[in-house]
Amino acid sequence: MKSGYKLAVALSILALPVTASQVRSETPAEAPPPSIENPSHIFAGHNAPPGGVLTNPYEGDKDMAATGADLFASMNCNGCHGDGATGFAAPSLADGRWRYGDSEQAIFQSIYYGRPKGMPAFGGLVGTDGIWIIVTYLKSLPVSDNKTESWETQ
Repeated sequence: MKSGYKLAVALSILALPVTASQVRSETPAEAPPPSIENPSHIFAGHNAPPGGVLTNPYEGDKDMAATGADLFASMNCNGCHGDGATGFAAPSLADGRWRYGDSEQAIFQSIYYGRPKGMPAFGGLVGTDGIWIIVTYLKSLPVSDNKTESWETQ
């Protein structure tokens, strides 16, 4: 009986009328066309959903970079990435080479969502402010010239 009720509720929600003006008002005029590089993305109505822009509120803030160093250590990031983010069991974050991109947005996404091969997702633990503080710290690190080992082998 419960599953029949849930199905009825779901079908009634799907049957709600949606006017064309409602759909148009929520679709940005500047939406990019469907991705040609990735044909597995199929957008309803041939419009990509609007996306937000990630912006670091602490970019270039030296005080926040110092706070980020403390947060990096307290979250045990240095347990994998080493002291000063110079690399240990996980790749160096101070050698200027980034597997998933060196932009602040790419680094944010790596920390927030995690990455394959061992990088856990910290978005639910430290929140967006904490991640931006860590990103600020990582971007403040001087790029080392220690590039003897390829990140691809790590």
